Amino acid sequence: MIQETIVTTRNLSGEAHIAPMGIHANGGELVILPFRPSTTLDNLLETRVAVINYCDDVRVFAGCLTGRRDWPLNCAEKIKGQVLAGALAHSEVEIVRIEEDSVRPKLFVKTVHEVNHAPFRGFNRAQYSVLEAAILVSRLGRLPMEKIEAEIAYLRIGLEKTAGDRETEAWGWLMAAIDRFKTGRSA
Repeated sequence: MIQETIVTTRNLSGEAHIAPMGIHANGGELVILPFRPSTTLDNLLETRVAVINYCDDVRVFAGCLTGRRDWPLNCAEKIKGQVLAGALAHSEVEIVRIEEDSVRPKLFVKTVHEVNHAPFRGFNRAQYSVLEAAILVSRLGRLPMEKIEAEIAYLRIGLEKTAGDRETEAWGWLMAAIDRFKTGRSA
């Protein structure tokens, strides 16, 4: 099973990095699979720890993919790391094993501390739409534009029926990123 999360890492200088990432969960085993090159991978290899944040504010997912990475953080409790302030729950993890791969290494982690901050009340269709659109934005240049546009058209239906202000704002960021990609403009 893949859980859509926000992973926070730090480099050796203590600078935090926030990234949306699908974490593979199989029973009690968690696997982080960052693509090469990535700041998340570099930080994990340097420090061997991370925080997996479970969050329902889809603006964080969309924001990180569109250059908005300045989300409030708090100190982790058991590792040298940082927790997303808006997380509903978080797991502080450390690497136990690495399976090397030239494109996407598998980092097997164990949880050293978990905290629940607030109840998860479920996602509405607009939140789901934003999460799926964020994944599509992360694949710009890897997937055919026709596929992305077809999926965005379908996702827009759920968004338009159930979105609140947060979802509408996040969707706008993602659509602007797609438009910039299509016209060859940078952020």
